[in-house]
Amino acid sequence: LHAAATMGRLRTAVHNFSALDLPPEELIALLDELVGRIDQDETEDEGSAPVTGATCLYAVYDPVSRRCTVARAGHPPPALIHPDGTVEYPDVPAGPPLGLGGLPFETAQLELAEGSRLVLYTDGLVEDRERDIDVGLEMLREALGRAGQSPEDTCRVVLDSQLTARSSDDIALIVARTRALAPGQVAEWPVPADPAAVGEVRAAVSRQLTEWGLDELTFSTELILSELVTNALRYGGGPIRVRMLRDRNLICEVFDSSSTSPRLRYATMTDEGGRGLFLVAQLAERWGTRYLPAGKVIWAEQPLP
Repeated sequence: LHAAATMGRLRTAVHNFSALDLPPEELIALLDELVGRIDQDETEDEGSAPVTGATCLYAVYDPVSRRCTVARAGHPPPALIHPDGTVEYPDVPAGPPLGLGGLPFETAQLELAEGSRLVLYTDGLVEDRERDIDVGLEMLREALGRAGQSPEDTCRVVLDSQLTARSSDDIALIVARTRALAPGQVAEWPVPADPAAVGEVRAAVSRQLTEWGLDELTFSTELILSELVTNALRYGGGPIRVRMLRDRNLICEVFDSSSTSPRLRYATMTDEGGRGLFLVAQLAERWGTRYLPAGKVIWAEQPLP
């Protein structure tokens, strides 16, 4: 019961940390620190088992660049099934299990072809008392090589294989198939360092939304991007660019070279400014900041009509 409650706490923490758009290695570092604090807080409870030693693998996939950034803390490596059916275990640096503290976590950048399948699993699938983990990994590779193209078929083949026949540990298995956004689903414009460029962005956005058949979103999208571009011109640094992604929803992004994140304010009736991000938050379903190696991107997401 304690282990299940602890996993629930860690799962909630991962969800909360992921909302911050942190790089995988930073998110796992925060989780590592949290596990250490949990163990410290519960040392007086003799009936509580330590959390230190829990493992985690965290991955972020970008459907535009087709890059997947992966970091892991003591977790088994992911398996990658290429579109042609070949299976490999990408080289992802193996960080220490959570809670040990003091050691950095590293990431691996994987460029995945569209239709690849990333297979994540717990050690109970490939390791037990009577079988070395290397043997289990090879058995998993063979099972994945026989799997069909869909994630459902992949899970079915693995769970029906000899891997699970004598496992005494819990097993979790996730199969994610990648897809990429077509060039026609992405629109991008550079923004000159001139306040007059805001009007040019609005006009370009209006034309693009008409081309996509999303005229209903023109007003809200123009307003969102006007506020974000204005903030970038005032407080950010060049080069500035705007990108729109049309997928299951509409995502607007503004890139600049500053690492300072804007802060949502609640302006009073007498304030002359400070309402820009409040308007963005009201018009968008979600919005946030994602940091890049050089600068940041502010994004806002709207549902499609």
